[in-house]
Amino acid sequence: MSILAGKVAIVTGGSSGIGRASATLFAKNGASVVIADINQDGGLTTVKEIARMGGKAIFVKTDVSKADQAKNCVDAALSKYGKLDCLFSNAGFNPVGTVVDTSEELWDRVMQVNLKGAFLMCKHSIPAMKETGRGSIVCTASVDGILAIPNEAAYIASKGGLIALVKAMAVDHARENIRVNCILPGAIRTPLYESFARESGMPRTGGDPQADQHAMGRIGEPEEVAQVAMFLLSDAPTFMTGAVVPVDGGYSAVKI
Repeated sequence: MSILAGKVAIVTGGSSGIGRASATLFAKNGASVVIADINQDGGLTTVKEIARMGGKAIFVKTDVSKADQAKNCVDAALSKYGKLDCLFSNAGFNPVGTVVDTSEELWDRVMQVNLKGAFLMCKHSIPAMKETGRGSIVCTASVDGILAIPNEAAYIASKGGLIALVKAMAVDHARENIRVNCILPGAIRTPLYESFARESGMPRTGGDPQADQHAMGRIGEPEEVAQVAMFLLSDAPTFMTGAVVPVDGGYSAVKI
């Protein structure tokens, strides 16, 4: 039996990268998927990919930092599929800059998407999961949330806050049969990573410069992160909540 058979899952940031890889993997493994993203074209492309392989998915245009849109996304899942089992809160972005370089407006936007967005999606998903009788949430933080690197002040702060929020929600909702965990990707070959590489002036010749920072000698692929997210969302790790799981090719092992 497929590991997510019969489950209904929301995936935020599902238009590309880790989100798209996860949404397609979840559908392949039996889930009915709700793709939530501000990028309508990308989100609809993900839905089409899932449909081509015989899976079930809908797209809901969603800015996760807006309370009404986060609620609408959950309501759409309930309206279409009748319940909600899983939330993969994955939307985020990664601007470059120290605190001196970062404008107040950019700081606020990073916090709104990376931290407030997860808060709002969880706030509206948890009551629906309680109605189902159980649920599982996975949030995408980052290895940068535990290991600082230069020129990512706002991003690092947002992901560190997200790790703390995950632990708080895990404690608050454990006895309601709702598990909350987070994953910490290292460098993953996604549009977000490529954008960060361009912004930061990272050299793009002679192989990926981040590869040697990882014990495995390479950066990761979105599908590798998706596999871990799927396991955490499934019914397999029933005694696992509040966990902070690096998916980083040994990056944190090298750095700590």
